[in-house]
Formats: sequence, C-alpha cells, structure tokens
Amino acid sequence: MAPFPLPLAAAAQGPGAQAVNLLDAGSLLAAFGTLGIAVVLFAETGLLIGFFLPGDSLLFTAGLFCVPGTHGPVHLSLPLVLCSASAGALLGAQVGYLIGRRGGRALLARSRSRKLHEGAERAEELLDRYGHAKAIVLARFVPIVRTVLNPLAGALDVPARVFALWQIAGGLVWTVGLVLAGYALGTSVPDVDRYLLPIVALIALVSLTPLALEMIRRRGSRTPNEGSR
Repeated sequence: MAPFPLPLAAAAQGPGAQAVNLLDAGSLLAAFGTLGIAVVLFAETGLLIGFFLPGDSLLFTAGLFCVPGTHGPVHLSLPLVLCSASAGALLGAQVGYLIGRRGGRALLARSRSRKLHEGAERAEELLDRYGHAKAIVLARFVPIVRTVLNPLAGALDVPARVFALWQIAGGLVWTVGLVLAGYALGTSVPDVDRYLLPIVALIALVSLTPLALEMIRRRGSRTPNEGSR
C-alpha cells in the first residue's frame, strides 16, 4: 500500500496527471513546492477569498517533508520553507491590513459566506476582549479569524505600527512553530509520513477547537438570557 493517497501520488507525477486539491496540503506541496507555501499563506492571511486554504496543515506537512528520507511526494529544504512561510504570512497580513484601511468592511459586507461573517465577529471580539497586541497574535492560530482580523484591524483603525509589530511577532511564532513541529516529529518518529492523513486531521481538529468552544460558549450565554424573557 502506498504511504500517500492517490491524489497526492497523482499530483507528484506532474501537473497534467490530476487537478491540484487546494484543500490538501500534500497535494499543494507536491504541485508547487516551496513557492506554493508563500502563495497559499499570502492568500489565506491577506485576501478574504483565501479563508478556506489549509494554513496550519500546510506548515506542519511542509516541515515533515523537510526530513531526509521522508517518503513523501516531494522533499523540501527546511531553511527555504521557513523563509517562504514567514514571507507569505507576514506580507499577506500587511496587505490585508491595507485592504481594510481602504474599505475592508464594505468588502466583507458583500460576501455571502457565513463563515467569513462569523470569523469577523470572532475577530472583533478578540480585539475588544484582549486588546490589539494579544488579539493579533492569537488570531494567527485560529482558522478564518486569521484571514478576517487583518483587514478588520485596518478598518477599525488599529495603529499601523502596533499592527505591524504584533503581526510580525505572531506570524513568526505561527509559521516557524508549526514547521519545526512537523520537522521534529518527522525526525523522532520513523516512517511518520505513513500516518500523514490522521496527523493532518488532528491538526485541523485542534485548530478548529477554539471556534467550536466559542460557539458553545455563545449558545450557553444566550440560553439563560432567552429563558429570562
């Protein structure tokens, strides 16, 4: 049995073998390599249309594929992956902030995506609850929220220097941390790439946990209020 599913194997054979699966980290890396990491993270953190892209699993899988001897569809260079990931995430966030300054709320209002609007509510709550610095850093680790918070910060007139400082700090912790986590696991567990799918599924589950907990908290807070009416 092959260590990777058929979509990944087909992507590794060439661009004409099968269409790239944008939701599959392995497929993206097999098709676009290190450059694809920068492009995906730029789109996910800077453009509202990139909210569905697999940032967390892409970073972790990229770190895994940097381990010598990994039987993946592509072998990557750890220094290049770290540079590409950091550049894409940092530039994307800064562009998202500038977009927000020039009409981020109007762009968001035009979107019909329920997830984007929920992410915007969560991002605004983070800014109100934790303040600019902590919210900007924490948002990096929450899918969808990290896409929406950057333009929202621009729309809410978060000071440019404050945003730049903390988005750089949060972006480096997020990208470098996840890449090195994948690399560390790959070097410590033999043939860990054979279990890539369940690992990626676990990462996705963990990354979505904050949103799930927040939804539960909201429902719990609404119930007493509704009962008192």
